[in-house]
Amino acid sequence: MGGLAHFFEEEGIATTQISLIRPHTEIIKPPRALWVPFELGRPFGVPNNPAFQKRVLMAALNLLEATNGPVLMDFLEDAPEISTNEPMMLACPYVPQKEQVNQTKAEDLCSNFKVEMTSMRPWYEQAVKARGRSIVGISKLTPEIIADFLCSFLSGIIPQNPREDVSLVQELRYAAEDLKAYYYEAITAQPGAADLTSQVLDKWFWDDTIAGTLLRGVRDVCINSKDEALRLTGLRSLIPQRTLVQHTED
Repeated sequence: MGGLAHFFEEEGIATTQISLIRPHTEIIKPPRALWVPFELGRPFGVPNNPAFQKRVLMAALNLLEATNGPVLMDFLEDAPEISTNEPMMLACPYVPQKEQVNQTKAEDLCSNFKVEMTSMRPWYEQAVKARGRSIVGISKLTPEIIADFLCSFLSGIIPQNPREDVSLVQELRYAAEDLKAYYYEAITAQPGAADLTSQVLDKWFWDDTIAGTLLRGVRDVCINSKDEALRLTGLRSLIPQRTLVQHTED
């Protein structure tokens, strides 16, 4: 963004932007930037609040009045808190299966995970229909294949890469991101859940779903792998650092 802004300025086209990470903007030094104290992914604060979003937008556009730069201004308002009349209880429409005598713990986990994932499908499809889009798809795998691929790591044997155009560790990261997006889109299709913060959704996913438990298991396998790329992926990529810190504190 910063590079493009400089290019357009050189062409005589004034530019302005919204920044979510102030230190990056200080280094890039775009011609005009408005830093906002909001969570990543929400440059205008909160959804469904057009009056507040307009104030953010106008503050960014007002920077176009500056003829010399770089200009970095701070937006001094915090994002309004999303209030609900009653606390939301997020839940998967899922009934755990009975443990199978001849299955290992890993097999039980995968069986229950696949049932849970299937139970989320109607909500996911409703979300896609309502929004007209989905961010699921970076792995280029169907949900069923994503489930099989992730579960295969728990067998103790490094699985075959289902794609030839990316590395195994990259596809693992893509599959994990698609899984999380699938669950997040599905749960936010439930009544009253569309405006929940990312912190609430993260806590629900990592604490209350079998999918979150599965990814923790995959992470453990990767960390203990002799493959250096898998080990680093487990340490750095599969679970957000803030989630690991929270669970360590708990």
